[in-house]
Amino acid sequence: MKKQILIAGALTISVLAFGQKREVRKAERAVDDNDYVEAISQLKEAEASLASADSDIKAQYYLVKAEAYAGSAGDDLSKMKMASEAYQKAVEMNAGNDYDERMAAVQKNLRAALVNSAIKDQNAQKFKMAADKLYNSYMVSKKDTSDLYFAAGNAINAKDYKTAMEYYQTLMDIGYTGVSKEFVATSKESGEVKTFGSKSERDLMVKSGEFIKPEEKMTDSRKGEILRNMTLIYIENGEDEKAAEVMATARKENPDDISLMQAEANMAYKMGDKKKYSQLMENIAKTAPDNPETFFNLGVSNAEIGEKEKAIKYYEKAIELKPDYTEALINIAVIKLSREKGIIEEMNNLGTSSADNAKYEKLKEKRQEMYRDVLPYLEKAKEQRPDGVEVIRTLMNIYSQLGQDAKYKDLKTQLAELEGK
Repeated sequence: MKKQILIAGALTISVLAFGQKREVRKAERAVDDNDYVEAISQLKEAEASLASADSDIKAQYYLVKAEAYAGSAGDDLSKMKMASEAYQKAVEMNAGNDYDERMAAVQKNLRAALVNSAIKDQNAQKFKMAADKLYNSYMVSKKDTSDLYFAAGNAINAKDYKTAMEYYQTLMDIGYTGVSKEFVATSKESGEVKTFGSKSERDLMVKSGEFIKPEEKMTDSRKGEILRNMTLIYIENGEDEKAAEVMATARKENPDDISLMQAEANMAYKMGDKKKYSQLMENIAKTAPDNPETFFNLGVSNAEIGEKEKAIKYYEKAIELKPDYTEALINIAVIKLSREKGIIEEMNNLGTSSADNAKYEKLKEKRQEMYRDVLPYLEKAKEQRPDGVEVIRTLMNIYSQLGQDAKYKDLKTQLAELEGK
């Protein structure tokens, strides 16, 4: 009796296995016909009893599932994820042993679909979606580690710092640097250096005579940027000790990396060490003397620690490098006008004696000189930003104090128009 039961059980398993195989084959034929709806329907039928299937059927099932969902995904992240997960399961089941060409095709097509769709999302500022797609692309082909790097960047743009940190840590663990070989040549016509996708493509264009000077160059390492971003995430999360530890490692490995020097300065600024920030920024200014942003930031930090004259000097340098730097013009005016408070207090503390009256007149003239000194900065800022309400109000007050009534009335009319009055 027991023997009969065992035979019956074996027959049941055999029938189930045959059913699964038939459904998977039907799904396979549907994929060949681009009928992905039918393919997915057949796969769902097979899925119910997949646990009891042998490894060969499972490998085939996951491969077909990857093909079906990849073929029907479009820009649908959920289907892309299902295709990605199915492909990974097929890899685990060693599907490449029997279906190497199909596995390679799925990997290539799925990764291309994920990356292209992620680029669309990135351009539309759907950064979370782009990060997810790029991460799945990395999971499909872990040789393409740059996908994970760009996924982390999109996660940062989405303010998903936890995910970005996880991706960056993985990149550090696998020793990612992003350094790659580029094949370049110079256009005969324009003199522009162009990068080609491969050596053969570059050589072909050189052979055609359109390009000359074929060269091979190595791209810059991205490790410094990754460490910098990890530091900034730690600071954002209030983990200052971890931030300092990562920054120390980063600076040791890349002592001349300007982006890291800037990150260390930013870290000092966020931690409230304005003095250290200014020192670091001065070092950066020596390394990058043509960057107006560096000098503007030096102006801000020096103003905050009370070094007003140094701040003005740095703002002036920023304007020299970038004449339309409106914020620098305004900040110089703000520093110069900050002296007004002391002048007014001194005037208010004077008595009514003839000596005090004489001193009052001198202070009054000093105040007028301050206004005349500030005017060129604010007038230039007004030219560059004609709808700047606060600049207009400040200018109106100065014109009034200097007795320039016509200019005052003109600005009053402009302000009324801007405020819809």
